[in-house]
Amino acid sequence: MGVISKDKKKITLYYNSENSIGKQTYAYVESADEDILAIDISKTKVTGTQWAEIAHSMNRPVGSLVNQDHPDFKEKYGDQKVDLNEHDWLRVLEKSPSTLAYPVVIKGDRFIPIKNPSDFVKFLDDDSAGIDKPYS
Repeated sequence: MGVISKDKKKITLYYNSENSIGKQTYAYVESADEDILAIDISKTKVTGTQWAEIAHSMNRPVGSLVNQDHPDFKEKYGDQKVDLNEHDWLRVLEKSPSTLAYPVVIKGDRFIPIKNPSDFVKFLDDDSAGIDKPYS
């Protein structure tokens, strides 16, 4: 059992309000006509367990959630790409949440990486297309 609530009637957004993609994605999500739980990681601590669940639910390694080009990451690890174990990647996200590579939207069992704010619009279109299909 995961620690993240998965509600089909609510959109949960993990984002950083201190970067432009986070701010823009939040604006898109806020304009949706649905219940929203927005978790601004610059203000709210997210646990390693939650980060692991997010990564695993998207079938991605935890390290993919970290922007290795972010200045905070480079300050600690340098300019070269690094290969850390899962525990170390989780610590990076816990200690430096600003390094989150992209916002994540959760609705029901769907965990969607938002690499461009317009990805959320595509997600909504896909979601409503599924809901609007007539039952057979």
